[in-house]
Amino acid sequence: MKLKVYDETSTLKSVILGNASNLGNKPKISQTYDPSSIIHLKKGTYPLKKDLVNELKLYKKTLEDNKIKVLGLDKVKDCNQIYARDIGFVIEDFFFVSNILPLRENEIIGLNTFLKKIDKTKIVRLPSNCHIEGGDVILDNEYVFIGYYNKTDYKKQITARTNYKAVKFIENFFPKKKIKGFELKKSINNPKNNALHLDCCFQPVGKSLAVVCMDGFLNKSDYDWIVNYYGKNNILNINSEEMSLMMCNFLSISPNKVISDSRFKKVNKWLTSKGIESIEIDLGEISKQGGLFRCTTLPLIRK
Repeated sequence: MKLKVYDETSTLKSVILGNASNLGNKPKISQTYDPSSIIHLKKGTYPLKKDLVNELKLYKKTLEDNKIKVLGLDKVKDCNQIYARDIGFVIEDFFFVSNILPLRENEIIGLNTFLKKIDKTKIVRLPSNCHIEGGDVILDNEYVFIGYYNKTDYKKQITARTNYKAVKFIENFFPKKKIKGFELKKSINNPKNNALHLDCCFQPVGKSLAVVCMDGFLNKSDYDWIVNYYGKNNILNINSEEMSLMMCNFLSISPNKVISDSRFKKVNKWLTSKGIESIEIDLGEISKQGGLFRCTTLPLIRK
């Protein structure tokens, strides 16, 4: 299989979709790694396995109805494999295997069969001190945008998934690309003050548009850079509460078509006003674990 991904919005042809079939028992709070999961565990509203499975079935059907080839992960016992985006990512024709949280390392096993299908010389494994998850990597042709966290409490901050060493690794790997890092806010207690990944507070859409939450960035200058890059009139701003609901986390399947949540009226209305069709489905239970449409998919080929 030959991989090809240069941006976030070209026509999607092939994708890996996460699964919820082997979740195991409901986790304890000590076994979680995002604030949304903790909140729903405490409230008694943590998602049931059957609902997560059904939502992913609907998502798979929606992708296939749009002529997208959907691949699965090898199933791993007692493992949350919903968020396929984080265990790997494609830049150009290279597949990067993520260095993820130790709590999540079994998820990488799910890639074993897939990795046998691609050229070994195109598989990249980062040094162990370079931590990265795919949700922090956003492509825009000559640009690679990377969300990261660089404060001294990095090792103690479980919502910090990508470090600055990983940013520098990607920069050295692609010397001809422009690598732009964005430092993100992190909190294990408050999802409104936590950008778990870059795609939770920023996402390109269409040919020159973006949805962004200023409150997700540690430095306002990073938000200002995005506004300057895309243009003020090409930006939809969302607030911290909307960020916590995952309103940035839709999936573009072509320059003029996205899959979004039916609950996100503000985003969907704005997309329509910009000439972009929004295919609306409900992944409300999946969102309770701090991820949504982009998080559950790992694009392999964009036309």
